Amino acid sequence: MSNERYGSRVPSEREQRVIQLVAEGLKNKEVADAIGTTEHVVKNYLRVIYDKLGLWNRVELALWYESRRIGPALSMQ
Repeated sequence: MSNERYGSRVPSEREQRVIQLVAEGLKNKEVADAIGTTEHVVKNYLRVIYDKLGLWNRVELALWYESRRIGPALSMQ
């Protein structure tokens, strides 16, 4: 999968943690509990992340996350 489709801005550490948890299938409330914040703050993070990466929803976000998590491992084989 080509990474050219996505925005080039890099998520912060906190945003990366939110991305990871969403990609694992957690709901916003569960993400909020995991990082010690409110569901409203998680929704704000997601809005910023979507904008930063040029994405529209959590499915695209999960695919973005997986393409970066698996991509380097495949290229090393």
